[in-house]
Amino acid sequence: MPVSDRTGDVPRDQERSLWPLYAGGFLGPFGGAILNTMLPELAGGLDTTVTAAGSAVSAYLFPFAALMPLAGLLAARWGAERTVRRAYVVYAAAALVCVVAPVFGVFFAGRVLQGMANAFTTPLLITMIADRVPASRIGRSLGTYASMQAAGMAFAPFVGGLAAAVDYRLAFVVVAVAAGALAIVTPRAPAHTRTDAARPPWRPLLNRGLGQACLVGFTVQFASTVIMLVAALEASDRFGLSPAARGLVVATFGVAGLASGRLVGALADRLGMRRMGFGATATLALAVGAAAWPPVVAALVACVVAAGIAGTGARVMTNTLALRSTPANRNTATALALSAQFLGSAFAPALLPIYQQSVVAACVIAAVVAGIGALVVLVRT
Repeated sequence: MPVSDRTGDVPRDQERSLWPLYAGGFLGPFGGAILNTMLPELAGGLDTTVTAAGSAVSAYLFPFAALMPLAGLLAARWGAERTVRRAYVVYAAAALVCVVAPVFGVFFAGRVLQGMANAFTTPLLITMIADRVPASRIGRSLGTYASMQAAGMAFAPFVGGLAAAVDYRLAFVVVAVAAGALAIVTPRAPAHTRTDAARPPWRPLLNRGLGQACLVGFTVQFASTVIMLVAALEASDRFGLSPAARGLVVATFGVAGLASGRLVGALADRLGMRRMGFGATATLALAVGAAAWPPVVAALVACVVAAGIAGTGARVMTNTLALRSTPANRNTATALALSAQFLGSAFAPALLPIYQQSVVAACVIAAVVAGIGALVVLVRT
């Protein structure tokens, strides 16, 4: 008879089997953001410009967001676990392309392939976690997953900077090894979740609950990305911090999410997902608005920390809404919600020209967007 943990509802061996899935949540944002602190070294190593090197960030993000809705199709054909393991193999191979790339064009292609592979891991990992835990613990488990994603965002700039100080290629060696290890240790599907391959139904995806999850996810990710951009710029423009110090200020967003993910998930299990989600989204709006006029560096850090905690809680809610919206096609529903989230990140830099004219205007716009998301949370579907 399996030994249960202290909550009495999840066997300990089953809880341990979740950690490779949580680690997969770390790898996606880590591999995506690892370029951010090595652009000059990357440009020098591949004989290109910093601007061109920066395009490799988008080369990862856009295929990632665009292809996620197709993850459900492959999961239906191969099973979620097999799809994820194969995607990890492709991800590792793509990282090795980046290691050996002799020119920027080859490196760029490797980043595109990485983003494509990641599109077939991130959404499926969420449904794999949901398949392994009871409904009473879904918030806590997705909170742990969200905290690992936050950790990936927090540690990527640090590890990328360390690697760049020696050789930027080392960072991609680390990514390749990690992806290869995850391809081996990712658990197989529980017996009760295995079904014959079938085309997932698309019509059930046309529901208000999934639309709500997508809209809220977009607003949350938009505001979260804006506060990280604004924090980095304010740390430089207003307070004159060094690049390393600016990186630490921004990293507190991910560290806060890492520390709080499981707690906000447990809070959602206790208070209800919508109530926690509204509080998190409203707090994010306030934190982004307050980042417009911090009197001291500590106040700016406090805004970033609050946004990191709130953004993690809001992502737990949107992922849960997506899972619950379409029981007949959870993989695709989750993928669509995540795609909307990452589109929010892609649109956030559009506020930079406004920031150049008025910091307050940029932050107020982002706060209003987050506030709209908080209001949408209150709508019953």
